[in-house]
Amino acid sequence: MNSIKNLVLRPSYFGSISCLTKRYVSGGLYEPDYLEGLKPKVPLYDTLNIHIKGYDYPVLESYQKFLHNILKNIDINVEECWALPAQVMNISTYKPRSEIVNAQYNLKLYNRFIQITDVAATQLPIVIRTIEATLPAGVSLNVRPHEEADEEIRYIPDSELNSLKQQLDDLGGPAKTKK
Repeated sequence: MNSIKNLVLRPSYFGSISCLTKRYVSGGLYEPDYLEGLKPKVPLYDTLNIHIKGYDYPVLESYQKFLHNILKNIDINVEECWALPAQVMNISTYKPRSEIVNAQYNLKLYNRFIQITDVAATQLPIVIRTIEATLPAGVSLNVRPHEEADEEIRYIPDSELNSLKQQLDDLGGPAKTKK
């Protein structure tokens, strides 16, 4: 009976004559209703790296350009694109049941990264399917969140500078100045 009395006494159940708007208050500060509408309704991925690699340089370069254009056309924010130095591998094949070299091959593996930000959770599966569908032969793909290791491998260490720093540390470190 008490619950029925509460329902009857509430004006919202009878369709109140004066329409009251909902006001959001956070920390004592009035926030208008339209600010709530500006928030994205779909969760966003923070920063993702699309890593493509392959042995054929022209194919990889043109595919990276193609991907960059597709991502721009579907309004995905492409933050950066970069290349890593080629990895050179010497491959030897041997004659059956012997140690005689049959053939030697010099292979270069090329790596490209495309960094995208603020991708909607509903849009990412479509992007990945598009990328997979257009992936050329001999090119492999990896999509993963951005990590600090991805940033560190971009830069080639200066061996001369590192050796000079090591010599300075061996001599007792940098000189301390008096003030």
